[in-house]
Amino acid sequence: MTNYFLAKTEPSAFSIDDLEREGITKWDGVHSHQAINFIKNWKIGDKVFIYHSTGHSSIVGLGEVVSKPEKDTNDERNISWFAKVKFVCKYPEGKYISLKQVKESGKFNDFYLVKQSRLSVMECPDNFVSWLKYKGLSII
Repeated sequence: MTNYFLAKTEPSAFSIDDLEREGITKWDGVHSHQAINFIKNWKIGDKVFIYHSTGHSSIVGLGEVVSKPEKDTNDERNISWFAKVKFVCKYPEGKYISLKQVKESGKFNDFYLVKQSRLSVMECPDNFVSWLKYKGLSII
């Protein structure tokens, strides 16, 4: 079964365009214990919604986990884990799903994206994934 996650990134540091250009990247640099625990749960084939956390604060694309999570031996703090994520698609700008839309729907008040705004990696509830599909986003 495919699980869906959301990973936030600052587009000035690493954007969906960077992921598209690289094809596959090591999703690293995460230091929150809660976010690291979500990365540890990633399985090959899981999907990751890419979320730009500044500017328009929106879901802008989709990636896929292509490696098992590993401890990041290059992390000076010795706490971080990573997995490799492959580019799947970039959503057209008019199809981005903004944080404002998520909040205004009133359906996801218990979702980490709404209730814990600083968390950089999180699992997406099934009803959220269904809602994104209903809104026209490709989730394959």
